Amino acid sequence: MRQCFDDLNIHTRGHSMHSITQAVGGSIQDSGIQQGICQLSCLHTSASLVVQENASTDVQTDLLAFLDHLAPMDAGRYTHDLEGLDDMPAHLKTVLTQTHLTLSIRHGQLLLGQWQGIFLLEHRQQGSHRQIQVHIIGGD
Repeated sequence: MRQCFDDLNIHTRGHSMHSITQAVGGSIQDSGIQQGICQLSCLHTSASLVVQENASTDVQTDLLAFLDHLAPMDAGRYTHDLEGLDDMPAHLKTVLTQTHLTLSIRHGQLLLGQWQGIFLLEHRQQGSHRQIQVHIIGGD
């Protein structure tokens, strides 16, 4: 049994979803671990991680619109607005999604369904540099 760490640094373009499936797969390949667990940690409070359909970008559009509906950017709606109108809605969207994912590894590959991908959700309106910690545990 062994473990490896990797950092994924992603530059977002603001309020969007970014596929990180290939980058995570690269970390797993580099680790050499064949059977195990991959733990992903988004080290931010205004961005999050999801496993979602990777075939149609309409899913991404609808998901972002749905989250906007649940946590709208309305002036005066929230007490916390130190960094602008999108500040508190970004935090709420993170609470509604996830900052950590645990995925299985079999035969050196992520166990994902045919239409599944791993996405970083950027909840802020401006682009940012986001860090994802990849922790891989397993063996041959």
